[in-house]
Amino acid sequence: MRWELSQEQSDFRDVLAGWLTDRCGAAEVRAWLDAGDPAAFEDRFLAEGWFGVGAPEDVGGQGGGLVETVLAAEELGRVTAPTAGWLGAMAALPGLLAVPEEAKALLADGVVTVLGVPADAVPGAAPAVAADGGAVTGVIAGVLGADRARRLLVPVAGGSLVLVEADAAGVEVRPRVLTDRSRSVADVVLDGARGRSVPGDAAVALEAGALRAAVLVAADALGAAERMLDAAVSHAGQRRQFGVPIGSFQAVKHAAAEMLVTVESARSIVYLAAASLEAGHPDASAHVAAAKAQVTAGASRAADTALTLHGAIGYTWEHDLQLSYKRAKLDEHLFGAPAAWNERLAASLDLVP
Repeated sequence: MRWELSQEQSDFRDVLAGWLTDRCGAAEVRAWLDAGDPAAFEDRFLAEGWFGVGAPEDVGGQGGGLVETVLAAEELGRVTAPTAGWLGAMAALPGLLAVPEEAKALLADGVVTVLGVPADAVPGAAPAVAADGGAVTGVIAGVLGADRARRLLVPVAGGSLVLVEADAAGVEVRPRVLTDRSRSVADVVLDGARGRSVPGDAAVALEAGALRAAVLVAADALGAAERMLDAAVSHAGQRRQFGVPIGSFQAVKHAAAEMLVTVESARSIVYLAAASLEAGHPDASAHVAAAKAQVTAGASRAADTALTLHGAIGYTWEHDLQLSYKRAKLDEHLFGAPAAWNERLAASLDLVP
């Protein structure tokens, strides 16, 4: 199946792609990664209205829907833009919508709030931290974007969510170093930290955050995979062996064709999952699980193929391929590995009479 975007959605994608081309080229990305500070990009991304794309206007978003947010994630993945804070915030958004002033602070005022869960697990799957009389204690390992956040939306034992200020007493944020330097994680140590309880059903909010995060990571992987395909095809047309371009070799043609199939099938899966989730389709969770599992795993395999076609130069810091390669490899495990999402998918199906 081939998914067709509306004209308005296609125009939105083209405008964002042009904006990113002008402001997020490889040289700029490398400068941010070398400095270890993507604030210049994050500030501009917020100031020019892209941060709240797909979120409700009544809480400071730019309107649109989840498909538009997915298109943004795809383009951000294509250029390897720093997105730790944005992705962490998008995962937290369903929980924050129960507190409109907090959602507005995130979307309109740039007070970044990220979901305080381990970045390598499906949100809601990891044990919650303890809470005693409003004081929260525990360690949350590897929270995506915690080093970029001003607030953390933390699941606590007993089935509730608590908003904790990142600079509050009893909160320590310990950044980690990732191979993919376009994203960041940090361990969050809570030692009697005080927070504000968030109303609503925490389990429902976490599930909504998990599904939203999964489809956005899948879209990010799609963008990275397409960029690697373009790079591999370009390299195969320029690199010569035995007096001819390596792209003329049958094995190289087959490898590139497999990458193309991966990219095009991923696009249909991701867009369908986004539209299904936005519409509240009964099978939306299965569609999202399939997208997260299959698209990120496919992008990871495509990364290996692209690296093989480039040879050893593809992984060197001097070559841009390594940016997308590392991006795709992290996407495979971000917010749950394919195995975890395949288990969720299997559990949702009537496989046994």
